[in-house]
Amino acid sequence: MDSSTFPKCQKCKEGDLVPLSDFGNQGAAIHYKAWVCTNPECGYNLKIRNGDVYINEPIGSGVNNMRQRNPVNY
Repeated sequence: MDSSTFPKCQKCKEGDLVPLSDFGNQGAAIHYKAWVCTNPECGYNLKIRNGDVYINEPIGSGVNNMRQRNPVNY
């Protein structure tokens, strides 16, 4: 998908809606699981979870979701 084909955000009319992908519980790719506005001041988002569509859920930085690394014992 070329960046010139992304749809305009209908909320702010300034950003583009870009698709995000993820992986399922068993590692299968899930393409276009979410669409997010590129305008950081807008924050509009649309997500699919378990077949349901969620609009404008809070967006976090993901820092708290990072897995803790196990320390290596020598």
